[in-house]
Amino acid sequence: MNQYLAITSRGLENLLAEELVKLGASDVKAVSAGVRFRADEKTLYTCCLWSRTASRFILVLSEFNVRDDMDLYLGATAINWPQYFSERKRIAVDFNGTNREIRNSQYGALKVKDAIVDRFVKANLDRPSIDREQPDLRIHMRLSKEKGLLGIDMVGSGMHQRGYRTEAGAAPLRETNAAALVLKSGWTFDKPLLDPMCGSGTLLIEAAMMAAQIAPGLKRKRWGFESLKSFNREEWMEVHAEVTVKSKKGPSKCETRFFGFDNDRRVLETAKANARRAGVADLIQFELGDATELTRPEGFEEGVIICNPPYGERLGTTPGLIALYTQLGVQLKSQFKGSVASIYSGSEELLSCIRMRAESTYKLRNGALDCVMKTYQITARGEVTTSQDGEQTQQVADVAPEFSNRLRKNIKKLEKWAKQQGVECYRLYDSDLPEYNAAIDRYNDHIVIQEYAPPKSVPEEKARRRLLDIVRATIAVTGVNANNVVLKTREKQKGTSQYEKLGEAKRFMKVREYGVTLEVNLYDYLDTGLFLDHRYTRKMLGEKAKGKDFLNLFAYTGTATVHAAVGGAKSTTTVDMSKTYLAWAERNMKLNGKIGRQHMFEQGDCLKWLSMAKGQYDLIFIDPPTFSNSKRMLDTFDVQRDHIKLMTDLKRLLRQGGEIVFSNNKRNFKMDMEALDALGLKAQNITLRSIPMDFERNKHIHNCWIITHKED
Repeated sequence: MNQYLAITSRGLENLLAEELVKLGASDVKAVSAGVRFRADEKTLYTCCLWSRTASRFILVLSEFNVRDDMDLYLGATAINWPQYFSERKRIAVDFNGTNREIRNSQYGALKVKDAIVDRFVKANLDRPSIDREQPDLRIHMRLSKEKGLLGIDMVGSGMHQRGYRTEAGAAPLRETNAAALVLKSGWTFDKPLLDPMCGSGTLLIEAAMMAAQIAPGLKRKRWGFESLKSFNREEWMEVHAEVTVKSKKGPSKCETRFFGFDNDRRVLETAKANARRAGVADLIQFELGDATELTRPEGFEEGVIICNPPYGERLGTTPGLIALYTQLGVQLKSQFKGSVASIYSGSEELLSCIRMRAESTYKLRNGALDCVMKTYQITARGEVTTSQDGEQTQQVADVAPEFSNRLRKNIKKLEKWAKQQGVECYRLYDSDLPEYNAAIDRYNDHIVIQEYAPPKSVPEEKARRRLLDIVRATIAVTGVNANNVVLKTREKQKGTSQYEKLGEAKRFMKVREYGVTLEVNLYDYLDTGLFLDHRYTRKMLGEKAKGKDFLNLFAYTGTATVHAAVGGAKSTTTVDMSKTYLAWAERNMKLNGKIGRQHMFEQGDCLKWLSMAKGQYDLIFIDPPTFSNSKRMLDTFDVQRDHIKLMTDLKRLLRQGGEIVFSNNKRNFKMDMEALDALGLKAQNITLRSIPMDFERNKHIHNCWIITHKED
């Protein structure tokens, strides 16, 4: 009997060891990412055809110490390679691992290849050719620190390639991993199996092949062992024939029922085609359906639900996924009492949204990602309410109840006010409760949740759970579609960094504010193009602007300019450093029919522009950053330090009888009244009346002043 190494994914070692024992292997021992065992040729052929969790079988030829490249070469040369295969065979070397001396796997593979070729040359034989794409044999070298294992791959390409899946969904699960998840789910052949998000059907197909006793390796056309001199064709044909007969008879005897649902018709057609190629099409009932509306299908009594829902790596996908997992939990508890659910995900936080206690946890990586499968015994009906339109939604009393109640109270107070005001964008919640540190804004039928970075004293996992609770409760309380919820993280900003780009979605939408139409982008930037706390200031500017020449400095997306223009300004001048935001400002103006030469847009450093400008204006709005050290500005700027210099330049541009509306968001800003008086200017603090009702909790969100000539 020969010594073999069965390779598998980390976490599957014990499962594979159990499988190999059942298939007749001896001296079975689990090792890291594999199983060592002994077998004769017939048993090896049987293992190759029937194993569901192994990815490769390696015939172990030698194990030796590898301190440097010479050790590697000598160890590989010591093997009598011509004893195993002919020089006419094409080979490839797969090298896995590195150590202190051999730091590159390609270099390691090259040394092994040289050793093999040299051994043939020394035996007066031709050199075997190298073919990385379609070799007859693959040589396998595994290096771990100073221990090397060298052998021949008995399979060839990975055993997860069963031959039935020619195309898969967006996030395919390897067939070997899918089989492992089925085996660990607690499902047995006497129970029906259902996948509510089946994608290309891999989980169900692997389970159906088990129930129908179809060998997963049967469709493989080529095996590495067929190129060995020791290959026993007669024994192989005998084993293959036995397995073929058993696999063909299996489906007709199988009485297990399988159900697959997906909301993508195209992917569902792929699943059906995969099932046909696997020989289990008649066993699986595929239907178009949404997991969030899942009901118990006819023929599914108490069985097993298994699925691999999306878990996403990008923050922006989180709200939709939270809603998906939450509603999946609702449907499981309300529709499948007495059944078992096994859910595989890369996010334990998302799994917590299912709101059930796991009976068991199984860790299994999916590629480079750490994932976990949790199995739940569904014993209780979930609390479900019916909305006015007849849709079922989960009650959120158990999800951050204090936060939910506060948000509900705020909405009741603000919705009527916003409608009376004629605004579609307003703040619903602003860190009202210290434990739930976020701002929540409504933009018509969208919600933006901005998480404020938690203090370092709060553990990361706890902060993440709280954020999930915020998102779940917000979706439930507001009733907004989860796909219309945008999640961002806000940290302390310096200078213009609040304008930095986050993405390239370019998803603009139009909103209304006091009869003005404005364009916002909820996805690509930390801010949306509209500062909600300046709503009253913009309205005031519109009321003051009639017949006046208006100047807007540090204009951002020009929303103040739009209000002034709609209010009847004689002319407007909009200045900002960013071409992107000036173009946005022009679009905002066009949305409101304000085009023409009287509306000018100037790109440049506002401080430099201001020092050189020669125009005269009746109404000036300036909302500078608190601090800036932008490379595009000549100097650093600090609003506390430099506001009098600003006023000096602004006075030169201000007509007699005109007004400067000056705002900034520096907490505890102090106007230098003496210096202002020396300039011949006076200031009126209008901060309190410039802060709208939805920001009344935060009296320091900004400060605002009206500045005029002293003699006016």
